[in-house]
Amino acid sequence: MNINGQEVDIKDLYDNKYMHKEIKNGIYLSEYQCEVLNRYGINPKECASINDIMFLIDEILEDDPDADDLDNISREISEFNYYANTNK
Repeated sequence: MNINGQEVDIKDLYDNKYMHKEIKNGIYLSEYQCEVLNRYGINPKECASINDIMFLIDEILEDDPDADDLDNISREISEFNYYANTNK
């Protein structure tokens, strides 16, 4: 299966690493997304909202436009959280 331009094994979608969890009120992230954010110095549990996380990601991407993994995570986070927060 191809998701966001990357080949993904369907079994991985059921892996806890890729399952989204609500880590804070209104913030849904997978373990992998948290790993990438932490690698760039962003602790999502310290952020007040998904907008705060997105702001920090944008700041990093301005300084390092080659951070492809962070850019991919940014798109995934914004899409997933948009739908998670509007389909309640």
